[in-house]
Amino acid sequence: MSEEANKKQYSADSIQALEGMEHVRMRPSMYIGDVGVRGLHHLVYEVVDNSIDEAMGGHCDTISVIINEDNSITTRDNGRGIPVDLHKKEGVSALEVVMTKIGAGGKFDKDSYKVSGGLHGVGVSCVNALSDHLTATVYRDGVIWQQEYERGKALYPVKRIGETTERGTEVTFHPDNTIFTQTIEYSYETLSNRMRELSFLNKGVKITITDKRQKDEKGEYVGETFFSNEGLKEFVRFLDGNRESLIQNVISMEGEKNNIPVEVAMIYNTSYTENLHSYVNNINTHEGGTHLSGFRRGLTTTLKKYADASGMLDKLKFEIQGDDFREGLTAIVSVKVAEPQFEGQTKTKLGNREVSSAVSQAVSEMLTDYLEEHPDDAKVIVQKVILAAQARHAATKAREMVQRKTVMSVGGLPGKLSDCSEQDPALCEVFLVEGDSAGGTAKQGRDRNFQAILPLRGKILNVEKAMQHKVFENEEIKNIYTALGVTIGTEDDSKALNLEKLRYHKVVIMCDADVDGSHIETLILTFFFRYMRELIEGGHVYIATPPLYLVKKGQKKQYAWSDEERDAIADSYNGSVNIQRYKGLGEMNAEQLWDTTMNPEHRTLRQITIENATETDRVFSMLMGDEVPPRREFIEKNAVYANIDT
Repeated sequence: MSEEANKKQYSADSIQALEGMEHVRMRPSMYIGDVGVRGLHHLVYEVVDNSIDEAMGGHCDTISVIINEDNSITTRDNGRGIPVDLHKKEGVSALEVVMTKIGAGGKFDKDSYKVSGGLHGVGVSCVNALSDHLTATVYRDGVIWQQEYERGKALYPVKRIGETTERGTEVTFHPDNTIFTQTIEYSYETLSNRMRELSFLNKGVKITITDKRQKDEKGEYVGETFFSNEGLKEFVRFLDGNRESLIQNVISMEGEKNNIPVEVAMIYNTSYTENLHSYVNNINTHEGGTHLSGFRRGLTTTLKKYADASGMLDKLKFEIQGDDFREGLTAIVSVKVAEPQFEGQTKTKLGNREVSSAVSQAVSEMLTDYLEEHPDDAKVIVQKVILAAQARHAATKAREMVQRKTVMSVGGLPGKLSDCSEQDPALCEVFLVEGDSAGGTAKQGRDRNFQAILPLRGKILNVEKAMQHKVFENEEIKNIYTALGVTIGTEDDSKALNLEKLRYHKVVIMCDADVDGSHIETLILTFFFRYMRELIEGGHVYIATPPLYLVKKGQKKQYAWSDEERDAIADSYNGSVNIQRYKGLGEMNAEQLWDTTMNPEHRTLRQITIENATETDRVFSMLMGDEVPPRREFIEKNAVYANIDT
């Protein structure tokens, strides 16, 4: 074997140990973000990333994920298998180095992995450190090797346990409940959504997920298999399945520019929202970065050049801007970068400058070819852009009115707002309350030192179906902007929200615990997601959870938040009890509302987070858009009790 070939061989020498891992268990949030639900699921993503890296290198085409009955996770791939031979520097098996040293892995050896998604993460060693038990099994060169660990420490040296004709790596781990004290219960839906996303981003790789905690009507374990032949083209169709397409074709390209693999897919729909999703090495860069900037520049430049040449803009009395080209656009940009540099608050913003020109060039070439070959589609797209520009022009005036009302009027506050006396926004919270009646009760029950109340009249505008200027003209939405004190972004970046003057660091949606209340919650959340996403990403949005029942017997009383809790309380009281069902917040008096829903010492607030932006976008467009069949199917699948009005 030549020296060059030997250098490129994936062996123990490919594994480099960068540093120890004594701090992982002491400060886990530094490595996985948090020790709540998000961090728990991040463990799975880290292990699966290793298999995806094998797939990206062309060594693996099948990955399986199993949620076991005890909430342990098993992942398996048919890749090369982690090397098990002796690591010269560490003096133990390369498998043990990978599993017990943070920053150890083949991804730091450019001859083993050209591109790696896991490089952004913390590696399987952190998963090992945060698990009370982990078993690694390697199928390699006809032999099965195994090693077990407890809280990151090997229980015995790597041992040979059998022979095999298969190859690959299997990892089974159980999260340590002394670290993940909130919960160690995995969400099948959360993991399933990520596996689907990975299958679209890595076409030709079959990914299965199985949940051994639940069975379907046939008595088989719940599970799904994801496989994509067309990659991002299928991803765009999936995301846009609940919207009405403006053009029939998905515009797409896949290639390499300046040694950077670039894949882009996009389509226009009749909606008024822009939905751009970007990925670097399979990581969802929800803060964007240079690849997204390159996409926007390539799109704007190419479409504007075509529109100018077509003569369709001649009668327009004002300049078209970048936002106009992206209204009703759903697009996905995926790049593979050998050494990604991440920036931003959550380290999900790509900073590599060379990527911008590569993506811009790729998009420009793709669009130029498509517009020339599809003149009818080109005309429809330009007409959509012109309508968007006209609507933006109208929205500018509406936006200016909101801004003016925010900084002027009486203290800049809406008349219905009952403000609090505390001046420090970090200590203040505002309740967005359904209706004047419940608003009145909330005003009486609140602690006026730090709690403000803003009653909302009925159901606010469904922003999913509304043009932008209609959103800014809506009275209830204007009141929300004004009460919060936030300013709307410039015309060039209409979705940017300035949170510097945010008046309350907790924005609590408080609605009735019924179908109408849930609908109002969804309308408000849709508005926040589309127009104030920074508010959600900053961790400022919460939903209050008023009780469903009051169970009484004599002088004893307890509140219940579910039917099961109601029944358990009733049983504990022995004999006949009086059960009151709260149909709305207005049925509670001020003291009851404070005790159950507003008092920080006793209440339960559900913080709204965005785990998966692409899936969140798809669900909002399905629930609040024009297409009825997918919404009906979603309700039938997820509702416990539902009367569906068709």
